[in-house]
Amino acid sequence: MTSSAKPGPRERLLLTAQELTYAQGVGVGVDALLKGAGVARRSLYEHFGGKDGLIAEVLRRSTAEDVERYRATMDAAGADPRARLLAVVDRLGRIAAGPDFHGCRYLAADLALTDPDHPGHEVTRAYRRTLHGLFEDEFAALGHVRPGSAADQLLLLVDGLLAAGATRPGSDPAAAARELAGHLIDACPAGAPG
Repeated sequence: MTSSAKPGPRERLLLTAQELTYAQGVGVGVDALLKGAGVARRSLYEHFGGKDGLIAEVLRRSTAEDVERYRATMDAAGADPRARLLAVVDRLGRIAAGPDFHGCRYLAADLALTDPDHPGHEVTRAYRRTLHGLFEDEFAALGHVRPGSAADQLLLLVDGLLAAGATRPGSDPAAAARELAGHLIDACPAGAPG
């Protein structure tokens, strides 16, 4: 008979903070985090140096998971760059239409963390750079003469889709986002003036 070990205080804090900061935002109170994780305040400071460190680590952990989901979505769509990019928009549209969708955790964190030096900001910037790189690679594979610019535009479209999904219940931003993404993907074929 095997029994799985209960996660330690660090892991429980991360799991609880990942869930609560998504559902309630990064402004969720320390007491709620500690209670949800079932740990003493000392654990927060020992493992993360305080709430700011915990928030940054949750964003890092979420980044790794989300980037892997982007890659898996693109890989499942096959080798065609157009299909890979549209698969991302389609998947995000389904997520944004879900009943438990609370918006983009990275955009929400950037808006809520008013201190420009908060360590969470570097994590969200790194996340966006990674997504930009994924998108830019696909646009380059399509033969776009300005793949970086096209990636900028798709990233803006993704942010808009996720923001609209969170702030306009009952709307269908996914359909509009997919149409715009299609135009963007097809707009600048190889050799066209940029």
